[in-house]
Amino acid sequence: MILDLFQKPIRAVNLGSHDFYGDLARQGVPAIDLLWKPAARGDLQLLAALEKLEGRPDIDAANAEALTRINAARPMLVGVGRALDVIPGMTENTLLHAGPPIAWARMSGPLRGAVIGALLFEGRAKTPEEAEALAASGAVAFSPCHEHGAIGPMAGVISPSMPVFILENKDGGNRSYTNMNEGLGKVLRFGAYSEEVLTRLRWMRDILAPALQKAVRGAPDGIDIKSLTAQALHMGDEVHNRNKAATSLLIRALVPLLLEADIGDGERADVIKFINSNDHFFLNLSMASAKAALDSADGIPRCSLVTALSRNGTDFGIRVSGLPGQWFTGPAGEVKGLMFPGFTDADKNPDMGDSAITETLGLGGFSMAAAIAIVQFVGGTPEDAVAFSEKMYRITEGESTMFSIPVLNFRGSPTGIDIRKVVATGILPQINTGIAHRDAGVGQVGAGLVNPPWECFKGAVMALAEE
Repeated sequence: MILDLFQKPIRAVNLGSHDFYGDLARQGVPAIDLLWKPAARGDLQLLAALEKLEGRPDIDAANAEALTRINAARPMLVGVGRALDVIPGMTENTLLHAGPPIAWARMSGPLRGAVIGALLFEGRAKTPEEAEALAASGAVAFSPCHEHGAIGPMAGVISPSMPVFILENKDGGNRSYTNMNEGLGKVLRFGAYSEEVLTRLRWMRDILAPALQKAVRGAPDGIDIKSLTAQALHMGDEVHNRNKAATSLLIRALVPLLLEADIGDGERADVIKFINSNDHFFLNLSMASAKAALDSADGIPRCSLVTALSRNGTDFGIRVSGLPGQWFTGPAGEVKGLMFPGFTDADKNPDMGDSAITETLGLGGFSMAAAIAIVQFVGGTPEDAVAFSEKMYRITEGESTMFSIPVLNFRGSPTGIDIRKVVATGILPQINTGIAHRDAGVGQVGAGLVNPPWECFKGAVMALAEE
C-alpha cells in the first residue's frame, strides 16, 4: 500500500517549518504551504480561558452593542481650552503622558525629555537639571492621558497650561482632549526641550490657541472631524502617519472661520502658515476623534473589544471595554522600518505614543490599503499595505459604517478588535508609527511597523474569563 502511494504523483500540504515546503518546491513537487499555528499558541491555560469566552451570546451581544456605539459616534471639534481648565482630573501638579502608567525611574529617554521640557515650559524649573531633579523627587503626579479622556502622540505629555482641542461626541455626549501638533524636527513629543522648542510652545499657547478658539466658536455645531477623516481616506491618507489630505481639508474648514474671527491680520497669517506647513497637524485631531468614539463603548459588561492600544516607550498597554479601568501590559517592541539618513537601529527607542488609538478604531495600519503611498515612509510594498488591511478583518468584530477603503471596493475599515479573535488566530494588530531616538532631544529618526506584545492579549483574555 505504501509502495502504491509513492508510485503516484505526490500532492503535499506542508504544516510547520517553511523549510520543508522549500525542499518540495526545489524538487518540483506541487505543494501548499499552510500557515497554521495552534490557537492561543498552544498555551493550555489560555486555551481553557478562551473556551469559556467562545460561543457566548452575552459576549456577542455586548460586542455588537459596542460596535454600534463606535459607528454611531459623531466626534466634533467644539472648542480650545487650557488643559487645567477642561481636562477631568487635571491639577497644577499633574503631567499627563502617553501609554499605561509609569514612574520616572522607568521612563525612556524621549519621555523623560518631554517631561523636562514641560516643567521648563510651566516655569517649575529654570534648567533641565532642576527639572530632572523635580521629576525624580516624587513631587510631580504622572498620569496616563487615557485615564483623563485625553490623548497625545509619541511622549504625549500634556501640562496644565498647555492648550488642548476639545472634541465632543454628539451621539454619546462624552468628550475627549488632545494637545496640538508642533510639526516635525525637534519637538516636545519626541523629547526635545531646547529654547527653540519652548519658544514654539509659548507661541502655540499665546497666539495659535486663542486664534483657533475664536475660529471654532464661529462654527455653532463644531467642525465634523469624523467626516473629514472619511474624506481623507478616499484621498490617500490613513490619518496616522499620513495626514496630508486631512490637514488640507481641515484648513479648508478653518480658513473661512479664521477670516471672520476677531484676529489681527498678522497673527491670522502666521496661524494659517503654521498649519499649512505641518502635514501632521490633523493627527492629534484624528486621535482625539478615535478616542471619543472608543470611549463611548467603554464599560460594557462582558464586552471583549479593545478600547485602547497605547505605549509609553517602555511598556505597551491595552484597555478592554468589559474590563474598565484596567491595563494589560507587555514590553514595548522594536519598530521595524525605514531609518532617516545618518541613523541606525541602535538609535531606536522602543515603540511609544497614544497614536495607536487610530488603529484601535480601524484606521492607521488597519487602513493602509487606503494609503498605499505610506509604504514609502514606513517600508514594505503596495501589496503589503493591502494585505495588512485584509488581515485585520480576521480579528475585528465588524466594519466601519463611515470609513471605507476604495481599493477594497469601498469596504468598511476593519473595526472593533476582539481579544478572543486575536488569541484564537495568533494575529496581532498591525500598527504603523514613527520611531523616536532613544536619547532625549534628538527627535524622530524613522518610521515603520510594529505589533503589540502577545502578553497584553493573553492577560486580557485570562481576566475576562475570570469575570
